[in-house]
Amino acid sequence: MKKIEVNEVFKEDWNRVLNHIANLFYEDSKIVVAAEDAELSFHFQHSIDEDYTIHTACELAVDGSAYTSNYSIQYETEGTEKEQGIRMKRALSHVMLDVLEQYTGMTQQWGILTGVRPTKLYHKYRQQGMNDDDIYAILKKDFRISDSKVALMREIVKRQLVTIPDLDELGKELSVYIGVPFCPTKCAYCTFPAYAIQSNRKAGRVESFIDGLHIEIRAMGKWLKDNNMNITSVYWGGGTPTSIEAHEMDALYKTMFESFPNPDKIREITVEAGRPDTITPEKIEVLKKWGIDRISVNPQSYTDETLKAIGRHHTVQETIDKFWLSRQSGMNNINMDLIIGLPNEGIEEFQHSLDESAKMQPESLTVHTLSFKRASEMTHNKDKYKVADRETVTKMMEMASNWTEENGYVPYYLYRQKNILGNLENVGYCKPGEESIYNIVIMEEVQTILGIGCGASTKFVNPDTGKITQFHNPKDPAAYIMTFEDAIEKKIDMLNELYSTRISQ
Repeated sequence: MKKIEVNEVFKEDWNRVLNHIANLFYEDSKIVVAAEDAELSFHFQHSIDEDYTIHTACELAVDGSAYTSNYSIQYETEGTEKEQGIRMKRALSHVMLDVLEQYTGMTQQWGILTGVRPTKLYHKYRQQGMNDDDIYAILKKDFRISDSKVALMREIVKRQLVTIPDLDELGKELSVYIGVPFCPTKCAYCTFPAYAIQSNRKAGRVESFIDGLHIEIRAMGKWLKDNNMNITSVYWGGGTPTSIEAHEMDALYKTMFESFPNPDKIREITVEAGRPDTITPEKIEVLKKWGIDRISVNPQSYTDETLKAIGRHHTVQETIDKFWLSRQSGMNNINMDLIIGLPNEGIEEFQHSLDESAKMQPESLTVHTLSFKRASEMTHNKDKYKVADRETVTKMMEMASNWTEENGYVPYYLYRQKNILGNLENVGYCKPGEESIYNIVIMEEVQTILGIGCGASTKFVNPDTGKITQFHNPKDPAAYIMTFEDAIEKKIDMLNELYSTRISQ
């Protein structure tokens, strides 16, 4: 752990943000006040003038040397107390990042941004009437984002507006996420609800869960119909929703189409068939029956040793075979995922994964950078997994960017995670015209995402203010079976409150 001294006691949320900045340079750091054994010592100054100008300064003392930075920014209004706090945190982050870059020689391409949705920031300034040059200046000067990352943000935002021209108006509708919490096995990096289906099948929890899911779909569908609420997109995730049997999938899709309002107006339905070992000809026929042709067949890696190391009990050949089975059976929009930085993988292994992807040319390729999520097996046993260093994962991301451009893909959504290798990002690429509407709306938080099923989170987005509130269904199947009726009632109450004005009209 890197112990870092600061000269004053900051507010808890200020402290947390500064710790995030320190963690960009040092994997595990802790900020303390007046620590005699601190390895780095920061001295901050901050003030606000009557004209709403914030001034911050930082001096880093280490190894007998000093590194300094000063930053000022003026705002047009005083702002609310919350806005004042956000402004000060950004200004303090600015000078702390600057002195750490001076000291370490490292450059953080994403600047002070530690949030998960950089393009949402770009949309915010766009909606305020700023042009690309204005936005570039702000992102560069005040957030310290590199030219290449600003260019990536700009390209993605433009692609999103081509895909969904009414993006700014989508708050009038909502999208639906349906969670099926079962997988053949759980991957070492995963923190999603993913319970071994065979043991849960033997215990009777799979059938009981599905019974509850039918009831929840019908109940939420009734509220949507009663309130004339259109659905933009539906995403079946989990877990792996193709882990259940074909006849179970068929019955659930029947309930969905019978229960949801105006199913012919739903712009997109996706089924996450991410584990190749769950895909069968019978399940593909069910998807075709209901007109669903957007699925994921996720390799993650094209190295068998890697798949074993991360707990995916299928082979590379099975991924390839199931892709071609899906394609030849009429699946016309297939996504595939690759993960940069998986255990024991470097440049050679990732190049092999790109070469294999080139043979299949899926409609979309999502490139993830490995993140050590707090609750994952990989994080709990970190010493067991040897992963690539910052320089290597950065090179691999460049390889992915070059490969997608050479193969006719464009970036269309982007998000980041804490504890992500190399302080990089996850990027969704696709062939032009094959963008996922759901991926865009959930990342840009432009509308309510109604969560149904085990582990599903509902994100209520106020269509007028953009304020976000959340409700979480239980992650454990046994808990869901016991409480899904309570969850239905609570979500309906929250929907009634959120859309009360619309409902009364």
